[in-house]
Formats: sequence, structure tokens, C-alpha cells
Amino acid sequence: MSKNHLTIIFRLLLLGGTAISLFFVPWILVKAWILPLPNTVQAQLDEAIGHGFNGMIVYVDQGGKPPEFYSAGFDNKKDKTPADPHSLFKIASIDKLYVAVAITKLAKSEQLSLNDPLSDYFPELVGRIENAENITLKLMVQHRSGIPNFTNNPAFWQDEEKNKTKSLDFALDLPASFAPDQGYEYSNTNYLLLGQVIEKVVGYSREQYIKEQILVPLGLNNTFFSLAEVNLKDVMSGYYVGIDKDFKDQEHGMLATAEDVGTFLRALNDGSVFAEGEQEIYSSIYVYEHGGLVPGYQSLAEYHKDIDTVVVQFINTTDFNGYEWNLSEITINRIVDILHN
Repeated sequence: MSKNHLTIIFRLLLLGGTAISLFFVPWILVKAWILPLPNTVQAQLDEAIGHGFNGMIVYVDQGGKPPEFYSAGFDNKKDKTPADPHSLFKIASIDKLYVAVAITKLAKSEQLSLNDPLSDYFPELVGRIENAENITLKLMVQHRSGIPNFTNNPAFWQDEEKNKTKSLDFALDLPASFAPDQGYEYSNTNYLLLGQVIEKVVGYSREQYIKEQILVPLGLNNTFFSLAEVNLKDVMSGYYVGIDKDFKDQEHGMLATAEDVGTFLRALNDGSVFAEGEQEIYSSIYVYEHGGLVPGYQSLAEYHKDIDTVVVQFINTTDFNGYEWNLSEITINRIVDILHN
């Protein structure tokens, strides 16, 4: 075994939180990492299904070439319906890219300032969100606000279906994670509030603004904001390890095909989603790729500049301990390695 393989195993031992007993080592992660690299993307998908994913979709857009669509495993495992690369998928936190672009456009048009404090838009939150007078919109976009993440509150998950209608409540009256601009913590609360800021500024829903400013100009006809907008049969099923149910009918925000996400990511990275002067603002506040995770659905959307390639990966299997997420990261990294080769 090579030194590199030993290093990988050691890192995975730490990842599994098991310096005490090898019994708890996530050996599937070790195996997925050290197996010989397949020659094709499709072979890598087939291999990943063998590691325990129910189904997956991959979209590849290499500059100058027609997009490629891949799928493996099942959409619906009960009915043995094959995964369809054109299915709608719950993209979860990838939606933060769309919100960040929207905030950028409003900043460039001077409908808001990135230096505006949270308290200007939500005076009622002064005293309920610590440092509300000193947290700027820019810090919220960057996850440098210190506002607690409502999904880190255990009480939120006691009845997620009910509690997500009042998500903000689970971040209120808590101590700040850190003083504004003195740390970093990924917080869904930041983007929950930013979406409401957009609505306060434009006078109508953030969904409509994003549709007008991003989806329509890019021709993204297969991107939606709610299950209510789509036919449920067009949505890929979602599964959680150890729970015998399909999470398809649970509302979790934006849905899109892999192609639509890939088209958006290409436009984000080549600048075509922006008007003049906007990309400079965006580059100063947020990232150019993202992942998403909700029960039953995990996604990664990446752009690799060195090979001018967009890769979008959807997997309809999640779990409690995070092994499935780690396995998804290993899988996409191997796909990118294949594309490099």
C-alpha cells in the first residue's frame, strides 16, 4: 500500500471519529477513495451505487462540447424506476447562489447597500438577534454575521415539517456565535433573512424577483421554488438511511434539473448572469459553487476553471452521521479526476 493510501486512511479514520476503535472506521469511505479510478464517468456512477446510494444524476458541461447527462441506480427504489437525468431535484442550499446574485443586483442598482445593518430592515429584531445594529447585509451573505443557524437548534428537528414555517424563531434570543466579522459560521438564518430583505426592497416575492432577473434571462424553465409548482411525478424520490419512506412529498424549497443548475453555474462563473459592474460586487461577497443537503437529497455544483467544466451531482440518499455526504464528495472528486484524464 502506498504512502498516499496510508495518509488517506488516516484522514478517514479521523473523519469517522474513531481514534479509539477500528470497529467504527467508515471503511466504505476508505474503499471508495482508494479503488482504481474508472475510465468513464458512467463507470464511476455505477461504482458509487455499489457503495450504497439509491440513485444519482450527474451533469457535465465541458466548455466547447455538448453537455453530457449520466444516471445510475433508482429514482424510486420501491418501484425499481431507473434514475432519470432530467428529473427535478431538491437543490437545498444551492439556492443561496441565486439569493446572493439577487442581492448583488440590488446593490448595483442602489436599491440597497451591502453596508446596511440588519436593524434597518428588521427593527423588531433588535434585542432578539444580538448585534442586529452592527450586522451588515454583506456579513450575512458571507456567513460572518454571528447569527445562530436555526438548523443547529435541536428543537427545530423535533417536528421539522411544522417548525420550518417559523424557522426564524429557532435563531432568536440566543447568544451570537461571535461578534460581527470576527468569525465564520454557515448559517441558514442569514439567507432566510436575506430573502425577506429582497422582498422588502422590491415590494414583491423574492421568488418573482429571482425569476425575472435570473431564471427568465437564462432560459431556466426547469427551476422552481416549491413542490406546488410542479408535478410530483417529475421529482426524483429521496431516501434517508434507516427510514423506510420516500421524502419526495416534503417541501424543501427550490427544485431544478441538473441541466438548469449547470446552466446557471456556467453563467455565474463566466459572468453572463450579471449586468455591467455586478460581477465585481459578487466576487467580493460570495462563492461560485455550492452544495445542498435536506433529508433524502444531497447535491454538489462545481466549476473547475482549469478544465472549463461544470459538474452537477445529485444523489437521493442521505444519513444522520454524514457518511453519505462524505461519500458524495469522494465521488464527485473522482468524476473530476476522470474528466482531467
